[in-house]
Amino acid sequence: MRIDKLLANVGYGSRKDVKKMLKTGVVKADGEVIKDPKIHVNPDEQHVTVNGEKIEYKEFVYLIMNKPAGYLSATEDELQETVIDLLEMEDAVCQPFPVGRLDKDTEGLLLLTNDGQLSHQLLSPKKHVPKTYYATILGSVTEEDIEAFKKGVELDDGYVTKPADLEILTSGNQSTIHITITEGKYHQVKRMFESVGKKVTYLKRISMGPIKLDEDELKIGEYRELTEDEIELLRHAQPIEL
Repeated sequence: MRIDKLLANVGYGSRKDVKKMLKTGVVKADGEVIKDPKIHVNPDEQHVTVNGEKIEYKEFVYLIMNKPAGYLSATEDELQETVIDLLEMEDAVCQPFPVGRLDKDTEGLLLLTNDGQLSHQLLSPKKHVPKTYYATILGSVTEEDIEAFKKGVELDDGYVTKPADLEILTSGNQSTIHITITEGKYHQVKRMFESVGKKVTYLKRISMGPIKLDEDELKIGEYRELTEDEIELLRHAQPIEL
């Protein structure tokens, strides 16, 4: 990789900024000063430093976040805060993006990566990767709703959903549930409950494929890198039918 691209990718500014920095002689590879921005280096095999500090380069970043309400699942927005605004600079410079989306007012598990192949795999309709949510519902959720969701319900635009697994935790004027779906239509969970005459008042994703949200470990707004084992689990996530 060209040295100017490497330094720009890890947060040392634009290519123009990096070229100015290179001229000052503060960048070294294996102890030798590099001033030419076109020089190629291998950050996995060479010791690249800026002002004596070693450059740590990661081609891909894999993050799990406990998304708070009020943030868009997007990489940028001119008017509103996005989940990228919650990242430390060292992670943000890797330019990760949300895998799928959570509505602005929805909380919970959100994966972010710059690995486009893995993201496509997890979002592919052919994969049927399950996503489980905890929700508070205005109205009494019943066995009839469980059966309706199992068959698939018709949304306001005429689309009939794939089967979903609905579990009632508590039922009353306000109910709590778990729901597992294998697709990701716009506002899907909210629209599914609207189709049976009920309203979602709180929604939180608690799992995606084999990855579950640990709220003791990750408080609202916090995130961490996925472990190698978790990344492998995602890569080998098997499709399911509900």
